[in-house]
Amino acid sequence: MATVLNSLLPPPTRCSSSSSSTQPAGSTRPTMSSHSPDLPLPSAITNYSARSRPISCQLQTSKGFAILRRDAMAMIFSSYIFSRVGLGDVALAQPSVGFREYIDTFDGYSFKYPQNWIQVRGAGADIFFRDPFVLDENLSVEFSSPSSSRYKSVEDLGPPQEAGKKVLKQYLTEFMSTRLGVRRESNIISTSSRVADDGRTYYQVEVNIKSYSNSNELAVMPQDRVTRLEWDRRYLSVLGVENNRLYELRLQTPESVFLEEENELRRVMDSFRVNKASA
Repeated sequence: MATVLNSLLPPPTRCSSSSSSTQPAGSTRPTMSSHSPDLPLPSAITNYSARSRPISCQLQTSKGFAILRRDAMAMIFSSYIFSRVGLGDVALAQPSVGFREYIDTFDGYSFKYPQNWIQVRGAGADIFFRDPFVLDENLSVEFSSPSSSRYKSVEDLGPPQEAGKKVLKQYLTEFMSTRLGVRRESNIISTSSRVADDGRTYYQVEVNIKSYSNSNELAVMPQDRVTRLEWDRRYLSVLGVENNRLYELRLQTPESVFLEEENELRRVMDSFRVNKASA
């Protein structure tokens, strides 16, 4: 880039004074070999009356250099941007969300997840990922033990509507609280069944759960117990059966975040597959 910039600069401009170039008799003009003849010499050495003129000229040359350099950089940068757009790399303006695939051949399932999510160990599920910035947004996979259940198909749970009721009941049991003044509101948003490209049937269940609590649960007077919303979340489950096990992919996200990332979260749901376990 320095070579390109230098090629755009004008040739050096010599500064001249309006005074006569003839030196008075008997006077000598001081010189320093370490300075370029085009640059002004330090004021401690220059003792002729026109020493201020080269300084003014040098400032103008420096200003012109700065303007040309700025224009050259803008031209090069804009040329680079247009060349990138011309190559079809429009994603630079709005980068799409990338995904990674997690495959567990030992237990027999796989899914895709956002590439910036991180794995959390010791969370209780077989696998657990979460968003590093939105801590309430996560996914996990759980499955039943083949020794305690003998599932042949996800339809063993009944129709999707019945499966949705069981999923919601399980969520409410897990979120049961012993705190005073805590109240939960829940509803099933949707239930559906689909046959994936692997030929297996999967159920999808979406529920919403809101948690309310009192700001002062020990207050005697009702007006002192102000109810406030603790959290409002969307829970999405995908159910599948293989290896005599019932598998469940769970997605949890705040409702406000779900509205922004619905397409990405549904892509995670649609990617869930159950497979023959290698064990």
